Amino acid sequence: MSNWLGKWSKLAASAAAVCLSAWVGSAAQAAEISVIATAGPMPELMGALVPMFERASGNKVTIKFQAVPQTLSQLKEGAAADLLIADAEQMENFAKAGVVAQGAPTKIMLSRVGLAVKQGAPKPDISSPDALKAALAAAKTVGYSQGASGQHFATVIQRLGLTDTLKPKSVIVQGKPVGAAVAAGEAEIGIQQVAELMPVPGIDLVGPLPPDLQKIIVYEAAPAAKAKEADAAAALIKFISTDAGVAVLKQKGMSPP
Repeated sequence: MSNWLGKWSKLAASAAAVCLSAWVGSAAQAAEISVIATAGPMPELMGALVPMFERASGNKVTIKFQAVPQTLSQLKEGAAADLLIADAEQMENFAKAGVVAQGAPTKIMLSRVGLAVKQGAPKPDISSPDALKAALAAAKTVGYSQGASGQHFATVIQRLGLTDTLKPKSVIVQGKPVGAAVAAGEAEIGIQQVAELMPVPGIDLVGPLPPDLQKIIVYEAAPAAKAKEADAAAALIKFISTDAGVAVLKQKGMSPP
């Protein structure tokens, strides 16, 4: 009897080992995740987060950064994507077009609009709406983009009653970060998302706009409607909210939602 039990135990252990080996092999199989994100601060931020996620998960991530109209066009033509990342307003456009999976997208980070000057230049007081108004009025040139931060700044100009004052000295920056125009002397003051200003060499970040004139830009992520690696995409979303992910957000000028 003991001999039979011994043989049975060995067979059972062997079968269990085979099953466990097969499960581990399946789980360890790396997924290849295709991500499409808007530009702005995303290349800098995701450039830091993606390698960390790949090391932690064993998955591989292919990511490209482009404008929403281009992404919509490609997805409608059948382009592959597992995860989409954009600000909340643009994510709504994705949802209306039916290119994201059903269900609410996940808020992954918050971004604020800030102001910068050329490195070494005096930093103006922007701690209150009146102080910001005085700083903008005194500047020889003011640079901003046509993106989310620039669109918000246009409303700030109106609220401060500076539309006529700033019109002749506004520099609309295209094709490069606003900070690069400030560093090159093309604009004395630059306004853009803090996370976009921080990595630019040759400028000093003065700080975020005062709370009464601030815009919190919410970035969201959602699996694509035709995602082949929806679970792995969800894992990447979750990784951004881990302690390691949040540390990177803060280092890059963002904050968790």
